[in-house]
Amino acid sequence: DSIKAIQTVRFKVVAIERVQSSYIKVTSESKVQIKPRKLYLVNKEKKLEILFVSGQNNNKAVVKPHTFPYLTFLLNPLGSMMRKNQHYTINELGFHFMAKSIEFTLSKEKEFGNGLTYLGTQTKNNYKCHLLVYEAKSFPFFEYTVLEKETVSSIAAKLIVNDYILRSKNNLYTEFGYLKAGTKLQVPVYYCKKTVFYLDEKTMLPVSVSVFDNIGLLENYDFTNIILNKPI
Repeated sequence: DSIKAIQTVRFKVVAIERVQSSYIKVTSESKVQIKPRKLYLVNKEKKLEILFVSGQNNNKAVVKPHTFPYLTFLLNPLGSMMRKNQHYTINELGFHFMAKSIEFTLSKEKEFGNGLTYLGTQTKNNYKCHLLVYEAKSFPFFEYTVLEKETVSSIAAKLIVNDYILRSKNNLYTEFGYLKAGTKLQVPVYYCKKTVFYLDEKTMLPVSVSVFDNIGLLENYDFTNIILNKPI
């Protein structure tokens, strides 16, 4: 409910994602308007800016790397250039996708109370937080048959499963286009094996989220400088 009340949000996020056998750390600052979807992202370390406005530029993102040859590009947010070594697209930037994933995962749990544990309050990222842990008793997969004009990301979005776990399980790390219809994929039943999340007591928004698969830590996101519903 707190996430659904967001109209605009600004935040800084430190992301750590497992890409095959190593971890990649990225720090970025973003401004996001929910409806109509608009966002601006800057990565100061990589000297990279991204601007996206829904319905403009054929729904492509304006990408400006402040490095030689100093060109500005229009890129498909779902394409390989913007997705390389990334778990998510800019379409998932913010909190709404996170809420949808958590809500759907818990709805799949037949024994809801046994999957979610409340561990009291702790301070995280300078916020006083509620600490919660979700852990599935098992992390099974099922077989899925690819339909016409489906991609890994469209399947993950349709079934609300983790895009990168789906890629990892089926060795599809660099497949961003249409998959061959009839291909059999192994798809996780749940979004993840385990999630640790800290909810700010005041806003009830997640300020830190750690996601685990059956191997170990898959991804971690720490949010700071969160500003809600202010003009952008």
